[in-house]
Amino acid sequence: MKDSPKLSKQDVEHVAKLARLELTEVEIEQFSKELTSVLDMANSLSEVDIGELAETAHVTGLENVTRGDKVKEQLTIEESLANAPAKDGRYFKVPKVL
Repeated sequence: MKDSPKLSKQDVEHVAKLARLELTEVEIEQFSKELTSVLDMANSLSEVDIGELAETAHVTGLENVTRGDKVKEQLTIEESLANAPAKDGRYFKVPKVL
C-alpha cells in the first residue's frame, strides 16, 4: 500500500479555515497525523480488485413499489370549496405570504 504524503501544517490550517475552526499548534499536529491516516485508508481502496464484481446502483435488490394510475371520479369545484374557511370565486382564499 502506497502511503499518502503527510499533510503539512498549511494543509491543516487551510482545511480548518474552510471549516471555520480555530486550532492550537498541538491540534494542528494531531490533525495532520489523523487526516493523513484517513487519506491512507481511502487510498487503500484503490488496491481492491473489483474486476469480477457486477455494477450495481442499489445493493439490496429492492424495487420501488408504486400503484398504477387510475382515473377516478373527482370532486367538483363547488365540492372542493364547500368547507373552505374563505374563498374567492373558484379559488381558496389564503393570507398573503411575504
